[in-house]
Formats: sequence, structure tokens, C-alpha cells
Amino acid sequence: MKVAVIKESAQGERRVALVPEAVPRLRSAGLEVLVESGAGEGAWFPDSAYSEAGAAVVSRAELYSGADVILTVTRPAPEDTGRLRAGQAVFGMLSPLTDPALARDLAAKHVTAVSLDGLPRTLSRAQAMDALTSQANVAGYKAVLLAAAAFGRFFPLLITAAGTARPARLLVLGTGVAGLQAIGTARRLGAMVSGYDVRPASKGEVESLGATFVELTAVGDAAGEGGYARELTAEERQAQQAELSGHIARHDVVITTAQVPGRRPPLLVTEDAVKEMAAGSVIVDMGASPLGGNVAGSVPGETVVTGNGVTIIGAQNLPSTVPTAASNAYSRNISSLLLEMVKDGSLSIDTSDEIQAGVVIAHDGAVVHPAVASLPETEGGDRVDGASD
Repeated sequence: MKVAVIKESAQGERRVALVPEAVPRLRSAGLEVLVESGAGEGAWFPDSAYSEAGAAVVSRAELYSGADVILTVTRPAPEDTGRLRAGQAVFGMLSPLTDPALARDLAAKHVTAVSLDGLPRTLSRAQAMDALTSQANVAGYKAVLLAAAAFGRFFPLLITAAGTARPARLLVLGTGVAGLQAIGTARRLGAMVSGYDVRPASKGEVESLGATFVELTAVGDAAGEGGYARELTAEERQAQQAELSGHIARHDVVITTAQVPGRRPPLLVTEDAVKEMAAGSVIVDMGASPLGGNVAGSVPGETVVTGNGVTIIGAQNLPSTVPTAASNAYSRNISSLLLEMVKDGSLSIDTSDEIQAGVVIAHDGAVVHPAVASLPETEGGDRVDGASD
């Protein structure tokens, strides 16, 4: 079976689905590895490193014509989808809940679609395959560095001959994987850190990192399934926003990571809350998307400075800005999932298996994932990963 690694075509995407280090592992399982020329350049993996590891470096045309399984980070571009043929399989972060039309297109071509963002994350044997978690870790780390770069003062307490600088007060909203990594990174930089999540169970995790947990009286337990927070009711959201505003105003930096799988991210920082923040404050909205984000006024991929001097960073695809680390982690995830599904040198699809039931989206000419199959082509919200990812 030939497994192929494409060069990502999405704008600004620097990750690669498989790093040279993983090639021998696949070859030892009897798989042949093809790598598109230049696939790893954005993450500083040259073609020569793949060749030395035992992969064949090929052109894009050769890759699509010869591959049995194609590994990708993001969804294939429309022109690449047209290259696919019946019997091939695509593994990647395909975001089928936001793009059911892609799933139907692949099914119509009799292409098997496997999406890592559908992995059942509560299964212990799936941990090595959990790309959402690995990429959220990278994103949480980078979000703090972005905030520190935009903040006009120091993060740590500094006592110098020129005077004393108090530590920055930083608040993380949403304390899943990305949020906890943000808390840990901000603490290492010396900030005074607080964290908030609608899941009470996260209090211990926040405090274990040396941060203060913010407890709201307006919203009760909102823990959902699979480690995510459930979607709040309209009344709960309004009460949450009102009580959070007072906490937000007392902080210099706010990082928001709260998201709900397959739906629009919740609005946590309102326009009024932004107006109450001091000039020079910084907000990093990790939930920024075309559908909206956690912060009023955030724009995906852009930095906005409000009239009262608050910098709002609409963070997008942060893992791609740390491409080597993110690719190393993703490569371990995707190769672990691939080898889990390979039997006797061939891809074996069995949707009765718990892992495959979550990740196999299309197979044998049909959309087989129930949640995706039930979506109209015009619906779907941004697949999320922050908070509770």
C-alpha cells in the first residue's frame, strides 16, 4: 500500500502531515511512503530528509496517480479533490461538521474520508492519535507569546534600579487543553494568571498550575460530553457575560479559547466589556472565525485596536505558526491512526470499532458518519477545539 504526503495548499499553512522521523515506522509496517516535493519545507524538513528516511519524493501528479492513502493536515483544495479517484483514502483534519458538502463529494467519488477531528477523545487507546489535543497545546502556547508581544509592559514582576514593574494580570477564558497550556505558559513568563471555565471540574486543573480559578455565581455546571462544555442557554449566556465583564476589566491581558464542537463559538467578551478595559490591554481571541468569535469586534486573522486603546488579536491557525513542533506532534497522531487501521498491509475499514466510528466520514460511496450525514449542505458551524479541546 502506498501512503502519500501532500504539500499543503491552504494559504499560510506551514505544517506537514508526516515528518521524516515517522517514515521508518510506516515502512516497517510494510507501507511504501511517497512525499510530494517541497511538502516539508514550511516546517523545515527538506526533501533530502525524507529520501534519507526511505520515502520516495515525487511530483504532485505522480502522488495522486500512485497513492492509495493520502495524508494531509487540512481539507484538500477543490482542484485536489478533483484528482482523487475511487478506492483512494484521505486522512486529515477535514472538518466535516463545517463542510458536509466535501464529505458528500468524496463519498460520490468512492473515496474513503478519515477525519482526525472526529476522534473519540475519551478512549485511552486513542490518545496517541488525538490531533485536536496536540494542536491545541501548540495554539495555547503561541497565544500567550502573541499577547506578550503586543503588550506594552513586562509580564513578570521586575525590581530594577529604574523602579518596580508589577506583573501583568492575565485571564484565560476556557480551560481545556489550549487554555491550560496558555495558563502554564503565562505562569512561566511570570504573569499573575486566572482562569475560568463553565466546567467546575476544571478548577483543580487551573489551580494545579498555580493560577486562580474564577468562580461565577450566575452559571451552574455546564460540563458536556467528551470533555467539552455544553452549549449554554440564551439566559445563561447573558448572565455569564454580565458577571464576566467585571473580572475582565481588572485584567491586562485576556485569552479566550472557549468553543463548542460544530457550533459558533460563544461570545464571552462583549463590546461593553472591551470598553471597560484599560488602554494598552490585549485580548487574544482563539475562537475567531467568519461566524464570530469569543470577543466582540475581533476579526479572524487580523489585529484591531479599539477606540479606547485595547488590542484585539483574532488568532487563526496558531499551530501553523509553530510549524516544526506542530508537525512533529501531528505526524505522530496521524501515523498512529493510520497504523491502527492497517491490517495485513491494507486499509481495513470497520465502523463497528469505536475509533473508526468517530473518524470514518465517508466510505464505499456513502457518508457513513451519522452526525455528518444528517447535516444539510448549507449548515454546520466551526469545528472547535479550544476550551474544551
